[in-house]
Amino acid sequence: MTYTIKEVAERTDFSIYTLRYYDKAGLLPFVSRDASGYRAFTDGDLQILHTIACLKDTGMKIAAIRQYVTYIMQGPSSIPQRKQLLEEHRQTVLHQQAVVAQSLKEIDFKLAMYSSPHAAELVGLELQTAKSQKRASQLADPFEG
Repeated sequence: MTYTIKEVAERTDFSIYTLRYYDKAGLLPFVSRDASGYRAFTDGDLQILHTIACLKDTGMKIAAIRQYVTYIMQGPSSIPQRKQLLEEHRQTVLHQQAVVAQSLKEIDFKLAMYSSPHAAELVGLELQTAKSQKRASQLADPFEG
């Protein structure tokens, strides 16, 4: 079964514009054209698009995705290169997850503080600390006024 670019846009999170951009950027060499010259996507193409979406959603740059697609087009001989590229990207994603997890802890801490029956007192103490640090450093108090 084949799908038009409009049908692919409806089935995926990609807009028609994005699909055309990706094609021009060299990310879709696996997509064939029908007799009229229109892009004709297959189920296999949709699977590759799903992988591209995952890579993009996890922050992989277009150039690296293009390299990955180039490896796909080379067939099984490029498995070691694909594996290396994905292992490197996985490490980047794991680092990003750790950063987000740490930031989420801070957000949860602040939410717990603001939900506390002593929220006003706690915030007041934070403000006093910030002001005293400014005074000790002979800096203007940006909290006044």
